[in-house]
Amino acid sequence: MKIFETGPDIARACREARRPLGLVPTMGALHQGHLALVRRAREENRTLAVSIFINPTQFGEGEDLEQYPRDLERDLELLEMEGAGLVFVPPVAEEVYPPGFDTWVNVEGLSEKLEGAHRPGHFKGVATVVAKLLNLTRPDRAYFGQKDGQQTAVVRRLVLDLDMDVELVVVPTVREDDGLACSSRNAYLDPQQRRAAPVVFRALTCADTLWRCGERDGDQLRSEVRQMLEREPLVTGIDYVSVADADSLEELETVTGRTMVSTAVRMGQVRLIDNIILE
Repeated sequence: MKIFETGPDIARACREARRPLGLVPTMGALHQGHLALVRRAREENRTLAVSIFINPTQFGEGEDLEQYPRDLERDLELLEMEGAGLVFVPPVAEEVYPPGFDTWVNVEGLSEKLEGAHRPGHFKGVATVVAKLLNLTRPDRAYFGQKDGQQTAVVRRLVLDLDMDVELVVVPTVREDDGLACSSRNAYLDPQQRRAAPVVFRALTCADTLWRCGERDGDQLRSEVRQMLEREPLVTGIDYVSVADADSLEELETVTGRTMVSTAVRMGQVRLIDNIILE
């Protein structure tokens, strides 16, 4: 496994690598969800490249940039065990955003909804860093998790609109045994919150069950999810409950076609997001 700290070095290594090349962008603090992406990419490509970069431009004022989990030594050990060939680890943000940097990618129409409404500017940071990573590494395939459902929709539109020659592979959400979606931020949950957190997945599953039984009314599905979340005393806030077209993220009155049911809830200072796809 070779580790690179600068853009020109990882770009050169990727140009010289055996093809096809798969890229897994991460912010580190790797968990089983990340490793599922890594394993899928390793299986489908001759070269596996992984980036570890806590992207400051996707954190808003008052968010957890400074507290975000970091364990680079463990991350690199895991990647070596999983067979990663190339790892890009910019040591400072200035390696990705050098002095004078002032070019941004904004996927309008998708970035302002849901997470974007509660985290202004978040997806501008996501889209910009993803565009930079794709340009640096020029992968044949790039791997993202369905757990961040809105992010996958934004990146899909980015790749389509900018004619990027890369296949976007979305890997199903990896969950703990009790249904909680794997996330680096799960480490923030105290024991009592951790026991209550699976209510998020249970609420989404309730919508899935109703849909499978024939319910197609979007408001009814949103209401059932919200009611189940509100019955959990440790849920201190619900940012949104959405039943939307999985590609356009437009809220649906009637569920037709591929639909994403998603939510963001708060347990004290911890914010959890999750989604399921109806199709």
